[in-house]
Amino acid sequence: MKKILDLITAEMKAAFAECGYEEAYAKVTLSNRPDLCEYQCNGAMAAAKAYKKKPYDIAAEVVAKLSDSPVFSAVDAVMPGFINLKINSGYLADYMNGMAGEDQCGCEKVENPLTIVVDYGGANVAKPLHVGHLRPAIIGESIKRLGRFLGHHVIGDVHLGDWGLQMGLIIEELKDRKPELPYFDDSFEGEYPKEPPFTISELEEIYPAASIKSKEDEAFSKRAHDATLKLQNGYKPYRAIWQHILNVSVADLKKNYGNLDVSFDLWKGESDAEPYIPGLIKELQDKGLAYESQGALVVDIAEEGDSKELPPCIVRKSDGAALYSTSDLGTIIERERDIKPDWYIYITDKRQELHFIQVFRVAKKAGFTAPDKKMSHLGFGTMNGKDGKPFKTRDGGVMRLETMIEDICQAAYEKILENRTVSEDEARETSKIVGLAALKYGDLSNQASKDYIFDMDRFVSFEGNTGPYILYTIVRIKSILAKYQELDDKYEGEVRILAPVSGAEKDLMLQLSRYNEIMETSFAELAPHKICQYIYELANAFNRFYHDTKIISEENKKQQASWVRLISLTKDVLNECIYVLGIEAPERM
Repeated sequence: MKKILDLITAEMKAAFAECGYEEAYAKVTLSNRPDLCEYQCNGAMAAAKAYKKKPYDIAAEVVAKLSDSPVFSAVDAVMPGFINLKINSGYLADYMNGMAGEDQCGCEKVENPLTIVVDYGGANVAKPLHVGHLRPAIIGESIKRLGRFLGHHVIGDVHLGDWGLQMGLIIEELKDRKPELPYFDDSFEGEYPKEPPFTISELEEIYPAASIKSKEDEAFSKRAHDATLKLQNGYKPYRAIWQHILNVSVADLKKNYGNLDVSFDLWKGESDAEPYIPGLIKELQDKGLAYESQGALVVDIAEEGDSKELPPCIVRKSDGAALYSTSDLGTIIERERDIKPDWYIYITDKRQELHFIQVFRVAKKAGFTAPDKKMSHLGFGTMNGKDGKPFKTRDGGVMRLETMIEDICQAAYEKILENRTVSEDEARETSKIVGLAALKYGDLSNQASKDYIFDMDRFVSFEGNTGPYILYTIVRIKSILAKYQELDDKYEGEVRILAPVSGAEKDLMLQLSRYNEIMETSFAELAPHKICQYIYELANAFNRFYHDTKIISEENKKQQASWVRLISLTKDVLNECIYVLGIEAPERM
């Protein structure tokens, strides 16, 4: 269904046109003075200059045309030329009934769906997920879900780090530890073992040990570089080890991402781009775009109008090695061949902003993608500890992501037990849902590009702008609906949401009416924090209404049924919103 702001604007456009003014001046916005009105139009101020009239006179003309409008209960011209609007309560109730009768509470699918690739996650094989992997995982998941909710064809790709020096380090460390393995026997013939020569625990210990050794042992470091080169050149025994590393790592990553309720459609990696790299470099050279600079091969990306100087993009180092930029360009070529996306969305640390400016520009300049291809980099800030520095464990190390999840679920469990309304077993199960909600909402409620403080005590609180507060509101509505179902004397006629009878009820309806606009805007701007802000305001509006209204004891059964339908709509809207954030609500808390 149409956004309420569009409906109001259409009414305003008709009034401006009837008065002889351009419809473009009829833009309506939410009021920045809710104590005076609900919506406002400032178009008369801009029109005054074009039509050489006083702004107030134009506003007064438009207001006169709207005197009989069924949309508004009050339309006022205010000096020096603002138009203040209050929506008609009956019209607003009709809009609520429309929402309650539509799929997705009236948030329509787009008419022209796009194919969108969301590149997020960025995990490295052979390494456990740590707290630094939290933000790309949950921001990317919410963008993916929101895009699908709006009807787009969205493909999530984890884009694994699976092709760099860490592979050679692991191979050489494994060789030192288990030289008897057939991969290191030059005379071995036949098929290599199907079972991996290590567990995930062993693998996660092998890599850091090898990394330390390479810094202390120059010979070992050279062996690792040589092993990486042999792997990348297709040496069969090392390819077999590499495949084991991939299989073991991906199985563990799927489990850990699954614990976060994050999933991917594609488990591609840097290695998948490798076959495209020789061709893309040749193409860049053939087109005269790539040239040598200090031994490296580079492509200029500076454009007229740049506000700052942008360095060339290096596509091959002086030693002949490819870089992340080359790998990302190869991945774009592969995606153009296999998927043909309308929009690329990359979600990484904001410090990679320059890298993606370079990659996007080279891709377009070289014709790997169309010049007008939509390519976005959503750069996120750092999750910091209470000391304002990047989050660390007490001993100064990097915390594993699964440890952080366990810790916040434990904190949620203790918070739930404080209420003493559920058994310990139920509290334990519920804490898994509430803990994840606390963790995700605590992150997503911040604008992605901003740094934020990880404060577990605040995140698990049932009060304030937190995930548990939103869930508690949903659970409260479920409880009221369950009590209503137990009543013997419910209204028997057709149940409709009636015009609001209190300011708190109208405020709740006004918040609900913003829902489809919020969903569309949040996706267009890649801004999940706007959904968080919206559901916090909606939860507050519901709780004010709840405290002012005795729903279960109401004697007017028609009015009671109306309120039940209204709060049921509130629950549905909240549930739709938290779903796209990757959060679910329990039955009880």
